[in-house]
Amino acid sequence: MADTPADLAAAKARLGAFAKSAPALMQGFAAISRQATQAGGFSAAQKELVAVAISVAKGCEDCILYHLDAARRHGATESDLIEALEVAVEMGGGPAIMYSGKALEAFRKLA
Repeated sequence: MADTPADLAAAKARLGAFAKSAPALMQGFAAISRQATQAGGFSAAQKELVAVAISVAKGCEDCILYHLDAARRHGATESDLIEALEVAVEMGGGPAIMYSGKALEAFRKLA
């Protein structure tokens, strides 16, 4: 995640290219994503931070960037992110610590 804004743009471009190749699948996935991230008992920012934590635990760099960007746009703070990353480390162990560092660095670069 050396050039975070460029990495985010590249991830979105790859997602867009796949969406053009599999439009029906991606329309269904987009509907799931809209429902899953809609504010309810959790705010949209909190839901995106949950997605960041899962992305960290799973080790998906593109997912981390995508959901960090959304969390930031929905008003998540760095302090909020740290709390979510702490849960990711609890659930993901050592590899999650490494991806947590990457997520924090990317969050700061997206400012």
